[in-house]
Amino acid sequence: MTVQNELRLLPWSGPDGKPCYLSTDDGDGFMSRLADNIESVQLGMAAGLLEQAQKVLDDSDAEPEELRVLATGLAGALGDALRVATSRGGRLR
Repeated sequence: MTVQNELRLLPWSGPDGKPCYLSTDDGDGFMSRLADNIESVQLGMAAGLLEQAQKVLDDSDAEPEELRVLATGLAGALGDALRVATSRGGRLR
């Protein structure tokens, strides 16, 4: 088992919105691989959303509701990306 400062921040929150952590010495275990896969999906979705954002922002006729939906998606993707960066940064030696 890892010590307290080596806990891995997982790419999802608990039911009450609090962060979830993984304590393991096995970086190739099921939960570690699941977290890696979810991080990869989150970053891929963020990349796709960024492409969409660039198209919407280039459209001078974009509707306010379209911009609101875009901003909401971008805020969520940014939160996911920050969580991934924090988790990966915490695992750097």
